[in-house]
Amino acid sequence: MTADSIDRKSPWELYYGPNLGYIEEMYERFLRNPNDVDPAVKELFEKWGPPPSVSAGSSVNVNPPLKVTTDGSNSIKTIDPAYLKKIVNAGKLVRNIRTFGHLAADNDPLGLTPPPDTRLLEPSTFKLTDEDLEAIPASLIWEEAPETIGNGKQAIQHLKDVYMKSFGFEFAHIHEQDERLWLRRQAELVMSSKPMTAQERIGLLQRLIDVEQFETFIHRSFVGQKRFSIEGIDTLVPMLDEVVREVAHDGARHILMGMAHRGRLNVLTHVLGKPYAAIFAEFHHSANKDMAEGALGINTGWTGDVKYHLGAHRSVKEGETVETRITLANNPSHLEYVNPVVAGFARAAQDDRSKAGYPVSDFGSAAGVLIHGDAAFPGEGIVAETLNFKKLRGYESGGTIHIIGNNRLGFTTDSLDSRSTYYASDLAKGYEIPIVHVSADDPEACIAAVRMACEYRQKFHKDFLIDLIGYRRYGHNETDDPETTQPLVYKKVNSHAVIARLYAEKLKEKGFVTEEQVAALRKNGLAKLQAALDEVKGNDKNHKQPKIDDVGSKRRKKDIATGVSLKKLREINADLLKWPEGFKVNDKLERILTRRAGALDKGGKVDWGLAESLAFATILSDGTPIRLSGQDVERATFAFRNLVLHDPTNNATYSPMHTLPQAKASFALHNSPLAEASVLGFEYGYNVFSPETLVIWEAQYGDFANCAQVIVDQFITASRVKWRQQSGLIMLLPHGYEGNGPEHSSARLERYLQLAAEDNLTIVNMTSASQYFHLLRRQAAILNTEEARPLIVMSPKSLIRNASVASEPSELSEGSFKLVLEQPGLGKKADKVERLIFCTGKVAIDLEAGLELKEGESADAWDWLHIARVEQLYPFPKSDVEQIIARFPNVKEVLWVQEEPQNMGAWNYVEPRIRARVSDKTTVRYVGRPKRSSTATGFHNVHVIEQQRIISVALNRSTLNANSQGEK
Repeated sequence: MTADSIDRKSPWELYYGPNLGYIEEMYERFLRNPNDVDPAVKELFEKWGPPPSVSAGSSVNVNPPLKVTTDGSNSIKTIDPAYLKKIVNAGKLVRNIRTFGHLAADNDPLGLTPPPDTRLLEPSTFKLTDEDLEAIPASLIWEEAPETIGNGKQAIQHLKDVYMKSFGFEFAHIHEQDERLWLRRQAELVMSSKPMTAQERIGLLQRLIDVEQFETFIHRSFVGQKRFSIEGIDTLVPMLDEVVREVAHDGARHILMGMAHRGRLNVLTHVLGKPYAAIFAEFHHSANKDMAEGALGINTGWTGDVKYHLGAHRSVKEGETVETRITLANNPSHLEYVNPVVAGFARAAQDDRSKAGYPVSDFGSAAGVLIHGDAAFPGEGIVAETLNFKKLRGYESGGTIHIIGNNRLGFTTDSLDSRSTYYASDLAKGYEIPIVHVSADDPEACIAAVRMACEYRQKFHKDFLIDLIGYRRYGHNETDDPETTQPLVYKKVNSHAVIARLYAEKLKEKGFVTEEQVAALRKNGLAKLQAALDEVKGNDKNHKQPKIDDVGSKRRKKDIATGVSLKKLREINADLLKWPEGFKVNDKLERILTRRAGALDKGGKVDWGLAESLAFATILSDGTPIRLSGQDVERATFAFRNLVLHDPTNNATYSPMHTLPQAKASFALHNSPLAEASVLGFEYGYNVFSPETLVIWEAQYGDFANCAQVIVDQFITASRVKWRQQSGLIMLLPHGYEGNGPEHSSARLERYLQLAAEDNLTIVNMTSASQYFHLLRRQAAILNTEEARPLIVMSPKSLIRNASVASEPSELSEGSFKLVLEQPGLGKKADKVERLIFCTGKVAIDLEAGLELKEGESADAWDWLHIARVEQLYPFPKSDVEQIIARFPNVKEVLWVQEEPQNMGAWNYVEPRIRARVSDKTTVRYVGRPKRSSTATGFHNVHVIEQQRIISVALNRSTLNANSQGEK
């Protein structure tokens, strides 16, 4: 019998009795779900069909299976009834190697990881011998086995080499089969077929030497100064070089990077091109070599930041046509909070905002790269929040390349104490992100991992993670002694050769370089470093830190005309009330919207929602793109916006703002995930990268912005003076005391006022729809200019539908935003005014409601009182307040009235500013809630009593000059 004739016979002829019963059981599982059986068995069923039924009593001819010898020739072997069972077990072994081979991979430079249990990776566990594996054709257990691999033993050995040596691949958690198969094919076949050329290897060695010498040169030249060196994960730099090459080659015009401080200086100089001399100057001019992190002596900028927080830009050319700009984002010591900022950069770089409708995204035009810390990646929740952007319509960016710079320590904390997961990277599995673990001491494997990551991103537009496993040469910084907390680890570190030297030896052994060539590379690199230091010392004046500028006077004080003609407003309003033929709007909502049709006619009123829609529409007609995001922003938390309509019959959506004939720019509107920190960071990054775009983030409730405090503190309020980074971002924070308890009342106005300095913000608390209209248009007008500042808005809740805040149409067509509004009807007889009330926000409307004349009261009942609403709190409207005070010569007291507790709200901010503008004879008093630790009561009846007391005291003439104790 020939081998060919055996090949054509059914394998079921080899089995009978219990063995045939086993095959029938497998076939039944195959019929239910083909993927429930091993791939090798599935292939047999698909090729040969069902086995003969045992119950039918079929006779089975026993013929020997084909044995493939090591030289590839065929021979006949005596039949083994358990042959198919061996195939099944070999298939299980292959599956385990692919799934769990990473546990045995040799990618720990110091050997710190305890040996794992790898019995599931051994043939003996499945009762397989070498002879058994040699008898199995490789194609039965490895579908794509190359022709050079003939039998199962060879296949198993090759797969072990792939999955259990340099690389630790984790792909089994990827649900998309085409992605998983592509990744498997890349690992098993493609990576090994693309070795680095001799020229690439020598270039890689040169880069590793540059990285090493840069660190050791600074260490020797600036003794005792911190730099947070890269040593131990030196290969990160050539990996980033490779990312730049690959992504630029694929056509990306922008590469946006974010990383913490470890290794940042090395990345700045070697990847971003910051000159050695510029970095050395920052060390050379440190006023005190022992200063703590953040000290002024090592700052740059206005108030500046430490050198290992600063970012940079660089442009590189791929060939003659494509120019790629690399940006490393500035980042504070809140390690991972730069992640969403970079994600915002990337999406902004990809979006075409030049036409009406949603922006059109080109994911290939830009790529994000994030370098994480191994303790911070699982430890900081902002990482998970940012990973969640991966597939969200408003936030995805076509895949981010993540690299964990894994030095096995968080500050001084061992991994055992800093995470509950086996790997630092395990968080990424929940987001189906492919993971490759690779040793920083294996530079060629690191480059191969980067190439796989870039190809995966290019093909599938999804994230990829590389766990770069290394160590940390020094302590948390170079002044820190790590041996007190990790003595055994640093005993190994101190005797471990640096990566450049290890790789040089490897290349010398393979004949790629000689000892003389390596020595020349080191000599040339050292000469460049020394020349740069000599330049700094010899030209001291050229490299001194810039002076701190007086940024407070940068903003010009001028009114900006923001009115829009009624003719244009009416045209826009009519177009906003049109929807496609056949599109049905919710009946209740349709009635609400159609009431807006006459709002701009004589006698009409413009409410808050319409004022906002008209502002957005006119801004779009001016050619300024808008991006609005937050939880439920399409309809708004308080259901006043409704810019995306839903057809109740089929849930089709339609936004009139997207088909507006007047629009000349895009309008992006996205309901956000339930994550304030990452979303606000994303919007900040989007705005910084595209400063011409009006970017707005709305909190569901203003209180929820607390969850984004790091973004507010470290980026939004301070980036201008730390990094000269401009932003015109708007934060809409619903604020107002309406008896809804502690977490739904206060947007913490006091916090933003505390953070206001050096003309860094605009903070408002408005009381009319027209004011909101003009404010939005004013902010749009100053975008991408020196005037631009982040705008913090205490936006209303119940006032949205309060008739008192609705505006006459003429108030939108005329004028501009007013810093202070005076209560109509009061203050007409200036010499009779005894009490002057200043307030801001919703309490002004409560006061207005309390001014209604009671039965029997004369028209001059309120001549003793005047009320002024401070609509813009920062910058404080000094001249407006001074002019109002000066108009009333007989004022006995000035009250600041607020609904927040005394230690909150604006009182502590405005009190000295008001007191400085009144005479010594005028009393300045506070009326509001007493000091509290919680923002508001949770009992509605208590809230009502408190609110009534505030209004009663403020509007009661008998309380003139009452002392504050009696007032309470």
